Amino acid sequence: MWAVYAGLSALFASLTAILGKIGVQGINSNLATAIRTIFVLVMAWGMVFTTGAQAGMKDIGGRSLVFLMLSGLATGASWLCYYKALQVGQVAKVVTIDKFSLILTFLLAALFLGEKLTLKTLLGGVLITVGTLVVAL
Repeated sequence: MWAVYAGLSALFASLTAILGKIGVQGINSNLATAIRTIFVLVMAWGMVFTTGAQAGMKDIGGRSLVFLMLSGLATGASWLCYYKALQVGQVAKVVTIDKFSLILTFLLAALFLGEKLTLKTLLGGVLITVGTLVVAL
C-alpha cells in the first residue's frame, strides 16, 4: 500500500509544481507560499478530525514534538526556496534540482539513522545525480 501512496505523492508533487508556477506569477513568492500553506494547514487538520486522529495529541512526547517542529521549519524553508525558484526558473530545472534531495536524504539517513547504503542505492544515486546535472545544466 505504501507504493500507492508514494505514487499519489509523486502525482500531487507534480501538480504542485505546475499549479505553483502558474499561481506565483505576478506576486511575491513568500506571499504565495503563505497562501498555499493556509490550504495545506486546513487540509491536514481536516484529515486529522475526519479520521479521529486528534485523540492522539495527548500521546505526543516532547522528543517527537521537537523533531516535528524542526521538520516543520525545514519544510517551511524548503517551500519558501522552492516557490522563489519556481518564480524565476524553469519548472523542469527547479523540480529536478529539488528532487536531488533524494541523494541528500540517502546520505543523511545513513549518517543519522544508520540506514545502509546498498550497491543498488548507490548506483541509483549516481544515476540521479547524473540526470540532475543533465537536466539542470
